[in-house]
Amino acid sequence: MGNILIITGGSKGIGNAIATKYSNEGYIVYSLSRTVINQEHLHEISIDLSDIENATLSFEKLIHQLKKKSIQSITLIHNAGRLGQISNLENIPPKDIHTSILVNTTIPLAFSSIFIKELSSVNCKKQIITISSGAAQKAYNGWSVYCSSKAAVDMMTATIAQEQEQFNNPVLAFGIRPGVVDTNMQSQIRKTNISDFKNVQRFIDLKNNQELYTPDFVAERIFDLDTNNKLKNGVTLDLRDL
Repeated sequence: MGNILIITGGSKGIGNAIATKYSNEGYIVYSLSRTVINQEHLHEISIDLSDIENATLSFEKLIHQLKKKSIQSITLIHNAGRLGQISNLENIPPKDIHTSILVNTTIPLAFSSIFIKELSSVNCKKQIITISSGAAQKAYNGWSVYCSSKAAVDMMTATIAQEQEQFNNPVLAFGIRPGVVDTNMQSQIRKTNISDFKNVQRFIDLKNNQELYTPDFVAERIFDLDTNNKLKNGVTLDLRDL
C-alpha cells in the first residue's frame, strides 16, 4: 500500500495544505474532519472530534483496516485545533473549556494511544507528528485554555518518544510549531475585542505587514523536515527557528 498519512482537520487551512502536499508526493492520505469537501486526491472520513466515543471508534476502525495491508510507512498528524472563546479564564464557560481541551489535547492523546497499540506488531516506519503552537511556551492574556492545551501536547510528544525507546520498531513522535499562519483561526483572533485579548494589535499588524506564513509554505516545510529526517524524536520544533 506504500506510504500512508492520516491527518485530523484536513479539510481546511494548514491541514488541507499538508494533506494536499503529501498526496501530490504519492502518499495515500486519509483526512479526518467534520467537514467533507469531496477532494478526489483524499480519502475523507467525517469525524466530529468533539464526540470522543464516536471519534475513537471511527479511528480504531480505520487503523484496523490499514494494518492488514502492506505498509511502508504510516504517519499520524494531529492538526485539528480549536482556539475557543478568547477571554480571561474567569469569563470562559466550562463547556467551552471542556470542548477545547477535548479537541486540542484529549483527542491527540486518545488517537496516539490507539495508533501505538494497534500498530505495535506492524513492522514499518511509524510516526506521530503534532502541530503545536508558540502559545505552548508563551502565555497570552485571553488564551489560558489554548496555551495550556498546546503545552500538554508538547509533553505528550516528549513522553511518547521516551516510552517507545525500549521497542525494536518504535513509534517516533515529533512536534512542530508552524508560526503565525494565515488561516481562519487568525481571522478569529483579529476580530477579538482588545478587552478580551490585549495582544490583538500584534496579530493585526502581522496581517497588514504581510508577515503571516501561508498554509502551503508550512506544508512544504513540514514535508521537507519529515521526509529528509530533519525532525528530532521527542522534540517540538518551531519553524521560525529553522
